[in-house]
Amino acid sequence: MTQTSHASAASPTRAFIVDDEADICALLKQNMAPYGITSDCFSTAGDMLTALDLENPDVCLVDLGLPDMEGMELINSIRKRSSVPIIVLSARSHSSDRVMGLELGADDYVVKPFDPREVVARIRSLLRRSGPSSTQPAKTAEQKARFSGWVFAPGSHSLISPDGEESFLSTGEACLLEALLRAPKRVLSRDYLLEHGGRDESLDRSIDVRISRIRKKISVPGEAPLIRTIYGSGYMLSASVDWS
Repeated sequence: MTQTSHASAASPTRAFIVDDEADICALLKQNMAPYGITSDCFSTAGDMLTALDLENPDVCLVDLGLPDMEGMELINSIRKRSSVPIIVLSARSHSSDRVMGLELGADDYVVKPFDPREVVARIRSLLRRSGPSSTQPAKTAEQKARFSGWVFAPGSHSLISPDGEESFLSTGEACLLEALLRAPKRVLSRDYLLEHGGRDESLDRSIDVRISRIRKKISVPGEAPLIRTIYGSGYMLSASVDWS
């Protein structure tokens, strides 16, 4: 069952929280409520995935240290179901751990212990980026990009392969791929892509990690990569693109 998720300004934000520490779930639930964020808490990955098959939250807060499933497997399972933004909650604070979070397909990474207000700010920032731009015409937002047999829908973050298999990109990945698809065969600088892919001042490798993930997702064995690295300049999509 595939779903998409975008928060609406007219309705409360819905969050799924999965963490086996009941105190952390209670802390987040209590502190997010005054900001219009309702939440459902789960102690296992399996329980949250079951709920995801039935309901459509605006954001998922995911602890990597769960008793029943490894972090990479959980995030990959979420991505097969939905483009819902994912924020990792982890006690590991090294930059390599943050890189790992992005490589898993998460959109953001919050280190424990944290201030709940920081989590609220991260959620709001992420949902602003994951929703349609207020300056973008509705017709443009509904367009799909077709390139080298692939089909990408920015509105749902859906990516369909040449053989018809559908997957979902994270918010950061979707923003980066759209930027490349709207300027095919042009070199886009890292600074330009940072602005379009969600600037992460705490991790200057975020663009490289996300570009690497996109490149792998749209790769075909035996064929040249569709995204080229132009050393010292940035990245370029080498394919022709049809928007319709």
